Amino acid sequence: MSSFTSRRAFLQAGSLGFAGLSLVDLLRAESSAGVRNSRKAVVNIHLDGGPPHQDMIDLKPDAPVEIRGEFKPIDTRLPGLQVCELLPKLASIADRLTFIRSLTGSAGAHDAFQCQSGFPAADLQGLGGRPALGCVVTKLLGSTADTAPTFVDLMQGRPLVRNSARPGFLGPVYTAFRPDISHLFHRELETGMQGELARRGEQHTVAYALNAELNSGRIDDRLKLLGGLDRLRRAVDASGMMSAIDGFNQQALGILLSGAFARAMDLEQEDARVIERYQLTGHDVEAFKTADAPDATLKLLLARRLIESGVRCVSLTLSDYDTHRSNYPRLRQMLPVLDHGLYAFVTDLESRGMLDDVSIVVWGEFGRTPKVNVGGGRDHWPSAGMCLLAGGGMRVGQVIGGTDRYAASVVSRPVQYLDVMATLYRNLGIDPAQTTLIDPSGRPQHIAGQGRVISEVV
Repeated sequence: MSSFTSRRAFLQAGSLGFAGLSLVDLLRAESSAGVRNSRKAVVNIHLDGGPPHQDMIDLKPDAPVEIRGEFKPIDTRLPGLQVCELLPKLASIADRLTFIRSLTGSAGAHDAFQCQSGFPAADLQGLGGRPALGCVVTKLLGSTADTAPTFVDLMQGRPLVRNSARPGFLGPVYTAFRPDISHLFHRELETGMQGELARRGEQHTVAYALNAELNSGRIDDRLKLLGGLDRLRRAVDASGMMSAIDGFNQQALGILLSGAFARAMDLEQEDARVIERYQLTGHDVEAFKTADAPDATLKLLLARRLIESGVRCVSLTLSDYDTHRSNYPRLRQMLPVLDHGLYAFVTDLESRGMLDDVSIVVWGEFGRTPKVNVGGGRDHWPSAGMCLLAGGGMRVGQVIGGTDRYAASVVSRPVQYLDVMATLYRNLGIDPAQTTLIDPSGRPQHIAGQGRVISEVV
């Protein structure tokens, strides 16, 4: 585990605001939010590029060869449910998962925004756009007393480049806390995405960093000095504004210096036996440069540690499911990473008594074409896709919805992206039917729009 940086180095995941947005700025709008006792959380796993549903959980073995593909179906713990042969560990815990085979309503956008918010990017764009779920949760459940950020975005690749976890009309103070994990998990960007990311500027990639010359000892000394000065200033501050500013600064520094967030981000602090449980070994297949390496399974361990530290929402990606070419060789590389990582994550949360409190969603921006193209790949297919749900106290061990014999069209129980979002809000204790946010025009906006909680899982 020597490749992981030290706890002290991870203080650079936070900010005192020396450039761009400060962590204090992100905390200011939380003062009016109610504090809840529940520690419910969401882990949003985005399969970057659009996962091929017919090669994963909706196989069509009786379809023509150019549709059914190369993979064989295998039985699972759920009678009658078969999944891809490359997902044997998920097959063994199918009774802890809900398999949605009828995800529809994709906007067809090649990013993760709809998986973050439930809405197409064009919705309310004139007012700043819709906010991501994690940003809404920060608004509604965050508190200046928190010693961990409410929303941590660990996205890489396309979702990072296109800033999928954005706050929309809520404004930049509700931006996700975005530590740079590129030194832990390498994800090569395509040339076009490299340029796109560079144009967004440094603060998009590494949104918050301490000044390199400020260590925790110097900050502690400076705080003592400022504390004495602030007591004098507060004595003549009849408005109470100074106390409010103190609160925001104290929380910002509390997140940086309490140690909880830093320890959570430092995988060297984890039990070696648990790390071994998450690590995927013996996975020697052809590597594609934009795909995650086998160690990407540890992103899920990082998510668990962040939830334990008090984070309410974690978003992460597994790449690269944009399989226009070489669909099957690429899936032979990527599906075992998902299979092992999600299995380790679900069973780890279960063993710790956390699974009922942590809602897990696994999905992508759309499905892929029924017919394999001349390059051996599958192209974008917004008409039908897949989603996996687990944890969160949901009813699991079931399959929801279905597609036609070619996995091309939803023929039963269509599920919209906003339905999934409504369900996640409900699991967090937020009523999606009643809860609204006031947009910049002064109008109330329901957090999940017309989405409805998926009745089968509650």
